[in-house]
Amino acid sequence: MTCVPESAKAALKATADALSAPGKGFLASDESAGPWLRAGHVDAKKIPDTPEMRAAYRSMLYTAPGLSQYISGVILHQETLFQNDAKGKPMVDLITGNGMLAGIKLDKGYDKSGLPGTATGPLGHAETWCKGIDDLEARAKAAYEKGARFAKWRNVLQIDPASGIPSDLAIEMCVQNLAQYAAICQRAGLCPIVEPEIVPNGNHAIEVCAAITEKVLVKQFDALKLHGVYLEGAVLKPNMVKNGLTGPKAPPEVVAAMTVQTLRRTVPSAMPGIFFLSGETALDEDNEETATVNLNAMHAPGMPALPWSLSFSFGKALQKTCIVTWMGKEENNAAAQQALLNRSKANYEAVMGTYKAGSCASIGVDGNVKMAGGAY
Repeated sequence: MTCVPESAKAALKATADALSAPGKGFLASDESAGPWLRAGHVDAKKIPDTPEMRAAYRSMLYTAPGLSQYISGVILHQETLFQNDAKGKPMVDLITGNGMLAGIKLDKGYDKSGLPGTATGPLGHAETWCKGIDDLEARAKAAYEKGARFAKWRNVLQIDPASGIPSDLAIEMCVQNLAQYAAICQRAGLCPIVEPEIVPNGNHAIEVCAAITEKVLVKQFDALKLHGVYLEGAVLKPNMVKNGLTGPKAPPEVVAAMTVQTLRRTVPSAMPGIFFLSGETALDEDNEETATVNLNAMHAPGMPALPWSLSFSFGKALQKTCIVTWMGKEENNAAAQQALLNRSKANYEAVMGTYKAGSCASIGVDGNVKMAGGAY
């Protein structure tokens, strides 16, 4: 039994279905600061982080010719949703005019002081959850009026088996918080992206991540049902099942098999789409290529048929080469747009199971540095 009126279901389902169009994914463009600060590249960090520079970069992204062949939706930060480009045109209009849907990140991040009494995890702080529920109704309505048609809310869970992390308390807080957000968004007309992310920081094996991801997703869908969320009008954004950053490295075929197994055990077929975040990678890994290869392996011949679109919602893993190509210079716009198109097409091909490893040029691991700001 859902809490969504029958009159609202059709529009929510239409949005979720459009976002889950075959092969297409999300451009996660919801960084609070310039995405070059989170690209994890020594040169990218040199780009000045100002509202004008962020607007110049993002307007360049959103107007890439033909981007809607591969991208169904663009997730925006609050600043960008209400921002104009240098010519005074609203960013939302750039996105919709280029054939994509605009979405909004609605969580307000987390307080690292976290849940009282919980242990400190690999991120260096206690277990936590994201804030923003208190005024979410008003912000969701304002976003819809501005032209957003979907929303995102991300909660972070850590893994440290020795410390009992994630605790049952942290998991319960995570899934209930996300379910409450999803119900409020649907009431405002926004299709919610539900994002319980289990970060890869730590030295655990992939089997540990699989078990915890399964546990979290079972509880997440119980919570969504409890809150009356209409699954046909929502989508999921989980982590891939992977080893810890310093744990025994699992090859793409194992990542794919364990991720798909976990999802088939936990995600109802009523949900139209699942969109992976790429997740942080080790400094000796190419984040863009790794994410694409993992996604392609999930659609390789012999993998089981899936009841939902299984696609991508990447930020750095779509933008890193694009950013290093751009470097804040307008004369590099066309080349940067081509880099974005190339990687978006690569991930479209991965969803179709036809990506050839190494066929999309990337900046690779040269210049890799630790991502600024940690996991959020």
